[in-house]
Amino acid sequence: MLRGYGGFQNENLESKRCVLSGKRMLRAVQKRLVFCMHAPNVRFLTNESHLPDLIITPDAAKKLIENRQQQKNENLLLRLAVEGGGCSGFQYAFNFEDVADINKDEDTVFDQHGGKVVVDKESLDLIRGSTLDYEQKLIRSAFVVQNNPKAISGCGCGVSFDLKD
Repeated sequence: MLRGYGGFQNENLESKRCVLSGKRMLRAVQKRLVFCMHAPNVRFLTNESHLPDLIITPDAAKKLIENRQQQKNENLLLRLAVEGGGCSGFQYAFNFEDVADINKDEDTVFDQHGGKVVVDKESLDLIRGSTLDYEQKLIRSAFVVQNNPKAISGCGCGVSFDLKD
């Protein structure tokens, strides 16, 4: 009998190859994790969808900064909330408020590109993974929520939406 050609011996050899291959992959992943942990401005995603909680576009951030400067209030934030109503069942609500009005137990503040947005826990559950943008069109200029992974449909107004089941 030739060594290495029996069923048991081949399985043992294959097991060793898998273990070695697994160790190489583990080392590669560990190296990447060490790099990521030391990279500046890296945000780890902890939600189950592996999406950022909220993305603020540079255009939205620019408008938020402009509003703070116009109001001469560096503590001004945009509150993004989801309310019942609108054409499709839920609607996005946007209001400006001062940092002093934030409930630290219920609210999450996002600061990207210098634009600051606050979202309450319930609303965050309904918009997680969405993008906040600022659109300028002939008809209107406004903040809009785009790419909401929890929305199945929306209205032409861009403010209301319905949830996926």
